[in-house]
Amino acid sequence: MSDGAKRDKAERNTLARRLRRYANVTRSVGGAAARIAGTRALRMGSDEKAQAANLKAALGGVKGPIMKVAQMLASIPEALPANFAAELATLQTNAPPMGWPFVRRRMSVELGPGWEGKFKTFEREAAAAASLGQVHRAWAKSGEALACKLQYPDMASAVEADLAQLRLIFSIYRRMDRAIDPSEMADEIGARLREELDYEREAAHVDLYRNVLKSRPRIHVPRVIDALSTKRLLTMSWEEGKPILDFKSHPLEVRNTIARHLFQAWWHPFSHFGVIHGDPHLGNYTVRENLDLNLLDYGCVRAFKPKFVQGVIDLYRAMERNDRDLAVHAYETWGFNGLKNEVIDTLNIWARFIYAPLLDHRVRTIADGVEPGAYGRKEAFEVHKRLSQLGPVKPPREFVFMDRAAIGLGGVFLHLAAELNFYELFNEEIASFDLKTVAKRQAEAFKASRVPLPT
Repeated sequence: MSDGAKRDKAERNTLARRLRRYANVTRSVGGAAARIAGTRALRMGSDEKAQAANLKAALGGVKGPIMKVAQMLASIPEALPANFAAELATLQTNAPPMGWPFVRRRMSVELGPGWEGKFKTFEREAAAAASLGQVHRAWAKSGEALACKLQYPDMASAVEADLAQLRLIFSIYRRMDRAIDPSEMADEIGARLREELDYEREAAHVDLYRNVLKSRPRIHVPRVIDALSTKRLLTMSWEEGKPILDFKSHPLEVRNTIARHLFQAWWHPFSHFGVIHGDPHLGNYTVRENLDLNLLDYGCVRAFKPKFVQGVIDLYRAMERNDRDLAVHAYETWGFNGLKNEVIDTLNIWARFIYAPLLDHRVRTIADGVEPGAYGRKEAFEVHKRLSQLGPVKPPREFVFMDRAAIGLGGVFLHLAAELNFYELFNEEIASFDLKTVAKRQAEAFKASRVPLPT
């Protein structure tokens, strides 16, 4: 049996593994989840902070996609009580790692029994741990510093088991709350999570971003080491840098420089190639000594048809000109169907909030005087209240990660307290937008990087 066949057999998605996953998640998370329901439904807040800490510990222990979904929910205003959101938002950057015996066995499966001889040095302690895998620092025979991203075992079974539980949660949620029909959300989250298990696909995403950001020399993308990578092990160049939060107390000019690079790292690929980095949390960026930006982790990359990009720009122009017809056209381009006038007015509340910094032609912070903890909650509450009466509204699949990424990116700007003219930055990125040009540019870049075009 070949090494690849052995790896596939070891990782096979089986009913037995899924059932074990059901039991593990239910045992670890069930009690904490019940307390969340009580807190949310009955507004019992006396021990909410302790409950949130317990849930974070439980999710960190079971790892896998359910932990990633929790982190996603933490980025959406009003989805969870504030204390739960604050705790869960730290999951991906502070997850407890697996120990050396696991790493040694896992690396042997991926690279063979003599795997350590393929490196000059391989650190036993994980440099970072997240929901689906952990990263170890290593050095190649040449002396080059490397980052080895190693997937946890049985993740294929875990994904299917956790997605089944997520669908159940969403079905219960839909019966209790008429504002949103989450069925498309479940499909989209499932598709992205399954993609994240394929490190060969992530390697292609890395190549894609090296291509689309080559005109932005101050934004750095790792280089994949193919000879030391498999479907569940991704070895890349180590990009030296410090966490963004280390710069919170630096002078404004420094924070503005970092924020400017971050803005370009997100909006340039989207406006010019129709692709986004769909997981913009703090752990996915580091800053170099010269304030250049390292863009890390390419598991959650979302590609869009060029017409969707056009819809994002159309909605921006609609908000800018107060053009209701153009707004309706933009929503329809995104995939919203059968919208009533009252629903359109409600969606526009959220659109004005998302676009507000991009519409304001002056230097400002993202929140512009609003307390960071309250940023977006007023608008989210109003939208939810109205849709509870008018809904349900079914957000299209494309909307899920676009909205989440925009909120996550805004959260990073909040941490930096950057003061920029976001209007100028955005209009610089969309100034040369042309549907046919983006389609041609996208097709060329995706083909060169072996990434499937969006369908």
